[in-house]
Amino acid sequence: MAKKGLRAVDGWKSKIWYKVVTPMMFGKSEIGEIVSDDPSKLLDRIMEMTLGDLTNDFSKQNTVLYFKINEVAGDVASTKFIGHKTTRDYVRSLIKRKTSMIDAMVNVTTKDGYSLRIKGLCFTVKRARASQIRAIRDIMVKMLAVRAPELEFSQCIQEIVLGKMASDLYMATKKVYPIRRIEIIRTEILEEPEFVIESTEEAVPA
Repeated sequence: MAKKGLRAVDGWKSKIWYKVVTPMMFGKSEIGEIVSDDPSKLLDRIMEMTLGDLTNDFSKQNTVLYFKINEVAGDVASTKFIGHKTTRDYVRSLIKRKTSMIDAMVNVTTKDGYSLRIKGLCFTVKRARASQIRAIRDIMVKMLAVRAPELEFSQCIQEIVLGKMASDLYMATKKVYPIRRIEIIRTEILEEPEFVIESTEEAVPA
């Protein structure tokens, strides 16, 4: 029995703690630590963190960011951004009786070759007519389809998670019908360019 216990201790001692950091667009911020006896075992692991925890802004706790470990150097595990979502509880809190919820989803390609799926939701002040719903959805889809290709991947993601893109959609759609709120509730990376050069754009502010 003593020998078995000794092997267990030795096995644990052979493991190393690795610091997991975000990609440059999120400031190379530490998002946690993970232990492993082999750095190759860390590759492709998915890590998640709320934007609120990342920026120390509690108002952003409803935005969940997903990162995948793609490189390990020394005791640092680097990640790439693979998508985000808005929590279900928050979306439910926006749904009100006698109002309309309008969804819009579009696949786009950024200026530097990333293929993304973006999904937005619009919540009206009162129930809108079918023609108004169609008009609002058309504006959302067209604006997303035009704006995203003008931006590099990092710029596009920052505009989404920090709310600028939703704000622009709000300003455009409220001309059709009174809007209570617009949220970009999900992004998903569909395809990356063959050669990826990490952006030097300013990171998401902490």
